[in-house]
Amino acid sequence: MPLPRRGRGPLLAGPRMASTSLPRATAHSPRHRHSSQQVPPRPEPQADFRSGRWLQEGARGDARNSRQTPCAGMSSRHRICSQEEVVMPCASDSDSGSVDLQLGNLEDIKKQPSSLELTDSDITEIPGLPRESLTDTSRHLTHQGPLGEVVVEQLIQSIQEFFNGELKSELEKLTALRSLSSLSRTLPSDETTESFIHSHIADIVHLLSTLVEEEPLQSLFSPVLQEVFITIADFSYQDVYLLFGSEDRADLFSLVTKSVIALPSLKTLTHPQEIMPGGSYNSECRYRQTFQAFVEMLQSLVIKDRHLENLDIIFKHMDPWLQSDKDHERERATTSMTQVLKCLFKHLSLQLPVRFQRLGKLVALMALLCGDPLKEVAEEAAEGMHYLLHITLRLKCLTYDKKNHQSLKRAMKKCHELLELYNIKQFYSCPFRIAQVLEVFLNSNELYQFVMATLDGLKNLKHPHTQRSAGELLIALVKTAQSLFEKVPEIMGAISALLSTISQPKVHQQITNIVSLFLSRPKYTDTVIDHLLCHPVPYDRHLAELWRTLEVELPKTTWILWRLLRKLQKCHDSGTQEKMAYVAVAVTDALYEVFVGNRLRAATFRLFPQLLMTLLVQVHHTIGLTMSDVAIPSGLYPEQEVSSEVTPLCFAIQATKTLLLRTFCWQEFNIMEKNKGWTLLEGKDCHLQGVSLLANALLERNHLLAHKVLYLLVPFLNRGNDKHKLTSAGFFVELLQSPVARRFPSIYCVARLKDWLLLENNPFKFLALRGLCYLTRQGEMREDIKSLLPCILDLLYESDEKIVLLAIQILLQFVRTMDFTTLTTMMRTLFSLFGDVRPDVHRFSMILFGASIKSVKYTDKKGVESQVLDSLVPLLLYSQDENDAIAAESRQVLTICARFLKWKLPQAVYCKAPWFINPSDVATICKFF
Repeated sequence: MPLPRRGRGPLLAGPRMASTSLPRATAHSPRHRHSSQQVPPRPEPQADFRSGRWLQEGARGDARNSRQTPCAGMSSRHRICSQEEVVMPCASDSDSGSVDLQLGNLEDIKKQPSSLELTDSDITEIPGLPRESLTDTSRHLTHQGPLGEVVVEQLIQSIQEFFNGELKSELEKLTALRSLSSLSRTLPSDETTESFIHSHIADIVHLLSTLVEEEPLQSLFSPVLQEVFITIADFSYQDVYLLFGSEDRADLFSLVTKSVIALPSLKTLTHPQEIMPGGSYNSECRYRQTFQAFVEMLQSLVIKDRHLENLDIIFKHMDPWLQSDKDHERERATTSMTQVLKCLFKHLSLQLPVRFQRLGKLVALMALLCGDPLKEVAEEAAEGMHYLLHITLRLKCLTYDKKNHQSLKRAMKKCHELLELYNIKQFYSCPFRIAQVLEVFLNSNELYQFVMATLDGLKNLKHPHTQRSAGELLIALVKTAQSLFEKVPEIMGAISALLSTISQPKVHQQITNIVSLFLSRPKYTDTVIDHLLCHPVPYDRHLAELWRTLEVELPKTTWILWRLLRKLQKCHDSGTQEKMAYVAVAVTDALYEVFVGNRLRAATFRLFPQLLMTLLVQVHHTIGLTMSDVAIPSGLYPEQEVSSEVTPLCFAIQATKTLLLRTFCWQEFNIMEKNKGWTLLEGKDCHLQGVSLLANALLERNHLLAHKVLYLLVPFLNRGNDKHKLTSAGFFVELLQSPVARRFPSIYCVARLKDWLLLENNPFKFLALRGLCYLTRQGEMREDIKSLLPCILDLLYESDEKIVLLAIQILLQFVRTMDFTTLTTMMRTLFSLFGDVRPDVHRFSMILFGASIKSVKYTDKKGVESQVLDSLVPLLLYSQDENDAIAAESRQVLTICARFLKWKLPQAVYCKAPWFINPSDVATICKFF
C-alpha cells in the first residue's frame, strides 16, 4: 500500500526547529524528508561558551572533525543536506521568547537585586529568566487534519503484517517505521488508533529493538537507525513513551543510546569511498543526521516533563556515558545532555511532585565536565551547566518549604552575590566555582550525590586533569556546605576505597584536605575517626600518609587530637574484658602516624600530659597480649592472618617513643634507652619500674612538663580500671618529689596515699609508702603523715619485703617524735623480725630498734627496760651471723642497749672472729651476762 507522504511542515514547524548549535536544514530535515524546496537559514549570532567567540551554530557530535565539514553527494532518499544545517527541534522558529545562551541573560539576573524579594505569589518565577509558554509549543504538536478511516485501517493492517513477518530489506524496515510514525499522528483524534497502539506497545518496542540490534555497529549508510529515533520521537510528542515503563522499554532505551554514543570516532569509522564516491563527506553528514535524530528523540521526552521523571530516566541512561574514558563517547553524551537541558528549560513548566532524584549527581557530573581536558566537552558542558543552573533555581523555588521562606531568600541572595564575583565565561569553565554557587540550593541528599559522583571522578586515572578538577570541586563543596552533610560514613568509605588508586600527590593531598575538613567539623569528627579506625593495623601506606598529612586549622587541631585520645581513654575506663577492643589498638597506631607526620604539633604539646599517661596506660594493658587477644571485627582481615610479629604492645611503645621525640624530650628518651627503660615498661613484673624511670627522667630534665603531668594526674587517678590507676599512681608518686607537691592540699596526696595503704593490693601499698617517703622530706606534711603511723606499723607484718622496708624507712623518719605507746608497740614488732629470713628486713629492723631505744625519754626508761633486756641475747647471737652486715648491725645495737642500761660490755662482744676459735671469749661473755 502506498504510504501517505510525510511532508510534515505544519506539524513540525515549531517544536522541532529550534535554534541550536547543530547544523540546520529546513529543506532536507528528518521531518521534511521529501521536500525539495530549500530555505536558507538566517540564525542570529548568539553568545557561545566555545572559545569565547560569537559563533553561528555548528555541528555537534565529534565536533573536532565535523563542525565545518560540508555534506555532499547523497540522494534525497537518505535525506542528506548539502551545505545546509540540520534542524534541532526544541522550540518554535520564533525564538525571541526563549532564553538563549547569551551572556546578558545571567548578567541581567545579577543586575536585578529586586528579583530576590520573593513572595508566596511569585516564588515560582525568577525575573530575568523568560521562557516559552507550553501552550505555544503544543499547538505545533497537532497535525493539520485527521487521516481518513480507510487510511488508518490500512496503516494498522500494514503494521500488523510487519509485527508478524520478518523485515529483510531496508525498504521494508523504513516502510514499517514510517507507517508507525504516520499512525502515531492520528492518536489525538482516532480511538481506533489509540486502542491499537496501546494494546501493541510491547510489539512496537520489540520491533524497534530488533531493528536496532540488526544495524551494523560501524555503518551509517542505512537510514534505519535514524528512522527509529524519529519514530520514537513522534510517539513521544503524542504522550506515548516507548522508552519508559517496562523492562523491555528500558532495554530499548539503553540499546538506542549505545547505538549512537558507542559509535567509533569519525576518524575510525569505515571509509565508504569504496561504495560511494565522496564517501568521507557522506559518512560524516550521515553521522550528523543520525546524531541529530537521536538528540531530537531525547528532547521529545522532556518537552512535557512537568515532574522531571523523564529527565531522571534520561540521566540514568546517560550517566555511564558522561563518565566514559573515551573522548568521543564523553563528548556525544555531554552534547546530548546539554541539548536535553536546553529543551527542558525552554519548555519548563514544573508541577509537584517533582520526581527528579539525581540533581546532585547531575550537577557534579556537569561541573566536572566543565573542567574536562577535551576542549569540546568542556564547552558543551558549560552550556549545559548554564541551563541546569536556571532549572535548579526554578526547581528550588517550587519545592521550597513555605516555613523556610527567609532561608530561600538568603540562598538566592548568596547565589547572586557569588555570581557577581565571576565573569560569566570564567564561572562556567571553573568547576569549584560552580559548586560554590549551586551548593546553596542542594539539600543533604543531593550534596551526598554530588560528593559521591565527584569521588567517582577521582577514579579517572586516564585523565589526571579530571582527577584534579574533582579534588578542587570536593574541597570547594565541603568548605561551603560541610554542615549539611548527613551520610559522612558512606563518603568516608568511598574516600578510603579511592586512596590506593590515586597516584598523583596533588590529588592525594586534595583527598586528605577533604578528610581534614570533615574532621575539623565537630559534628563529624567522631564519625570520620570511627571510619578511619576501621582498617587493618598497621595501616597501609595510603592511610598512614593520610594520618600524617592532615591539614587542619590551628584552632581545630587540639579538638581532633583530643577526640582521638578520648576514644583510647574510653577503652581504659571499661572493666575487665576477655579481649581488648580493636579500637584501642587502631587509635594507638593512628596516634603514632599523627606524631610521625607532626602536622598537629601544637596540639601535641598542649595535650602532652594526657597523651603520655594514656599511652603508658595502654602499654600496661597490652603487656603479654597478641593480636589474637584483640576483638578484631569480622572481615577486617579477609585475605590474610595478622602477622605474629605485630602485637598491640609494639604499637603502644612506638607511639610513646615518637611522642617523646616530637615534644623534644630527647634526654628523657636517651635515659630510657640507656637504662633499658622500654624493656622495663614491657615487663609484667617490672612495668612500674619503667614508669618510675620515665617519671624521674622527666622530673630531672624537663620539670615544666613534669609539673603539667602532675596536675593532670590529680583527677586522672580516679578514672579507669586497676591497670589505668596503677600506672597513673606510679607516675604520680615519683612526681611527689617535686617542690610543687607542697602546694597540694592533704586531701589530694596524703589522704589518697592512705586509701592505697588500706587496699588489699600490694602494688598500691608499695606506691603509697614510696609517696609517703617523698612527702616526709617536706615538713609541711609531716603532721598529716604522722597520723598514719599505726597503719604503717601494721605493714611490718607484710610478706612483701619491699613494703616492709619502705615502712621501716618511714618509721625511722618519725621515731624521735613518736608517743611512748606507739614506740613500745613498734619495738615489740621489730623484736619479732630479728630472726626474719629476709636479710634486709632483719638488718633494718635492728636499725630501727636501736633508733627506738635512743628515742626513749628518761622518764619512760623503766617501761622499755624489760624489752631491751630481752633483746640482748638475740642480738649477741646475731653478732655472729654469717651475714657481715647483720653481724655488724647487731653489735652496733648491743652497744646502744648497753648505754641504755649503763653497762660496759666485755671487749669480746665486739670481736669479729668466730667464738669457736677463742673459747675463752665465750666464757668471758657468759660470765658477764
